[in-house]
Amino acid sequence: MSIALRRVRDYLELVRFSHTLFALPFALLGAVLAAWGSDGLEGRPRDWLGILLCMATARSAAMAFNRLVDRDVDAKNPRTAGRHIPRGALSPAAVALFTLACAGAFVASTLIFLPNPWPLRLSVPVLLWLLAYSYTKRFTSLAHFWLGASLSLSPIAAWIALRGDVAWAPVLLGLAVFWWVSGFDLIYACQDAEYDRSVGLNSVPARLGAAGALRLAAFCHALMVVALVGLGLFYPLGPIYYAGVAAAAALLVYEHSLVRPDDLDRVNVAFFHVNVIISVGLLAVTILDLIV
Repeated sequence: MSIALRRVRDYLELVRFSHTLFALPFALLGAVLAAWGSDGLEGRPRDWLGILLCMATARSAAMAFNRLVDRDVDAKNPRTAGRHIPRGALSPAAVALFTLACAGAFVASTLIFLPNPWPLRLSVPVLLWLLAYSYTKRFTSLAHFWLGASLSLSPIAAWIALRGDVAWAPVLLGLAVFWWVSGFDLIYACQDAEYDRSVGLNSVPARLGAAGALRLAAFCHALMVVALVGLGLFYPLGPIYYAGVAAAAALLVYEHSLVRPDDLDRVNVAFFHVNVIISVGLLAVTILDLIV
């Protein structure tokens, strides 16, 4: 493998680019709901390119900044010591430049939506909110919910980009994303409960223990289902959509069956595989419901 290709791979791995599959389907779902009309999808093709670019660049900037801010913490944690900065594969300066490049690309991508001015006006506040997440574990155990709020912006932002306003549909979809992400981040964070407690980092698992965190995650995921039902009522959507919501609820139950306070070996399966199926599946069934 050439040096250039290896470097590209390092940056993609740094920001866990494959994990874009978590939020991107919900951003696209917000856009589909905003653009759906009597003749199917309406609007300009370039707006869809803008949504893809904004999602990829904003998330990459936030993830790279997180790795930069947490580099010393990651180096001391056996689970994360192999990440790119701690092991020397990428330098802090290189990651800082990459973060700035992605942040600049995100702001520039919002120009695609002109003459709608709102994406550009909101780009810097949204970016600052996303980057601020990296500091939250230093002062609050609610960092999981900050992350949930960060990803919940994606369907709302997509709606604003296409319509220039806000309605109940994107808000309810954003709430579903908020509870979904907060819940699965609580599950994921159980892996580091002891380490967080030992170094004074804040997290719900460190404060309540894995059992308490898993119970709270289950409650969050129940609220996600409630928000999805609300979306179906307010948009409105039909039986195919509700069947998809029922399937998502079943998958969430399965996700929670994979982890126990004394057995976290399957956290990555619960975290990645199940949640990708949920996000992509909800996008697919909603589009099918609209078409039928």
